[in-house]
Amino acid sequence: MEDRLAPLRLPVPAQDVLLTVFITVMQVQGTMVRNAGEVVQRPLTDLGNLGYVLLVVSGVVVAGRRRWPVPVFVTAALASLLYYGLGFPDGPGWLGLFVALYTLAAYGDGRRSLVTAGVGITVLAIGWLVAAADIEPRAAIGWVFFRIGASVMSAALGESVRSRRVIAAEAQERAELAERTREEEARARVDLERLRIAREVHDTVAHAIAIINVQSGVTAHVLDKRPEVAREALRAIEQTSSRALREMRAILGVLRDDDGDDGGRAPYPGLGQIEELTAKAREAGLDIKLEETSPAAPLPSAVGSAAYRILQESITNVIRHVGPTRVTVALNPGIEALEIRVTDEGRLAVPPDDLADPHPPARHPAGTGGSARAGRGILGMRERCQLLGGELDARPLPGGGFEVRARLPLAPTGSRL
Repeated sequence: MEDRLAPLRLPVPAQDVLLTVFITVMQVQGTMVRNAGEVVQRPLTDLGNLGYVLLVVSGVVVAGRRRWPVPVFVTAALASLLYYGLGFPDGPGWLGLFVALYTLAAYGDGRRSLVTAGVGITVLAIGWLVAAADIEPRAAIGWVFFRIGASVMSAALGESVRSRRVIAAEAQERAELAERTREEEARARVDLERLRIAREVHDTVAHAIAIINVQSGVTAHVLDKRPEVAREALRAIEQTSSRALREMRAILGVLRDDDGDDGGRAPYPGLGQIEELTAKAREAGLDIKLEETSPAAPLPSAVGSAAYRILQESITNVIRHVGPTRVTVALNPGIEALEIRVTDEGRLAVPPDDLADPHPPARHPAGTGGSARAGRGILGMRERCQLLGGELDARPLPGGGFEVRARLPLAPTGSRL
């Protein structure tokens, strides 16, 4: 309905012009009609038609009420004080004053406009009462109190309108802020999920590629001389790539699985697959020692998944940057947190596999320095820990080698991975 009536509304300046004409006519005509045939103390024509002038001025000034509310109110108030102070006849000559008071409160800034209105009404009340000190008949003084009460009501009505406007504006602002906050939270959740998927893809692909790289090097080296070793390496490549594909399908399946059905996807890896992880690492040439303590209670899935990925990334870094070496993996689930430690001894002077093979495969040139390890992998591990409220430290050891230590609270404080 409001939309249909909107084109019929006059512009604001036109509304004010019509209101001004109405008030001016009502003040002049109403005062003349009310006092027609009566003997008045001072007629409107006295002092050079000053009564008419004051009624017209207090009405015409209303045209600028929205732009200059304070000057309009002061002008109307002075005209009213002068009008009644000189003893001109009573009538509806207060319409412009009441509209000016309403506008002052409705379009003001609250406290200051109310103070101005309060001071103005006080001055007007004193002036009106002084002017009516010798009014006859005495019952006519009731009109003075009517003007005082109507002035207060006009200011109160304007303040009520202003307060509602402010409340509506604040409500609109809160609604817009809430909408922006929901959009930002939605974007943050999307970014967090994208980051989680990127980490999962990185860990899965990096680990598989590192093992496949090592095994393919072994295959190329022993293909002619030791075909049975090459066959085992190819089988390891097949199993590693197959598992990587299954994990990739499990990770990316959430992007296209709208109905919640897992469709037989493989579960997210956890510490229950640590034996399989270390077995694959041994096939890649690592001599791994696993020190694992059984937890008193089942670990939260988020903690188990994060721990698996941290171990996977740590072992992958050893394979990529060091080559065959001795690695110690320690898992210590405490009462409040799971502690993880992965330590390697760095590049061995005479690797065990090389003693048995006079033509060993080429080694990675990265060495054991910490700078070679400090890439996206360690950053991803640290982010995983921080999301669960834990911490991670990765640094080279004084005697050679590298150590990764992580602490994952069993009651995660961050988002689920």
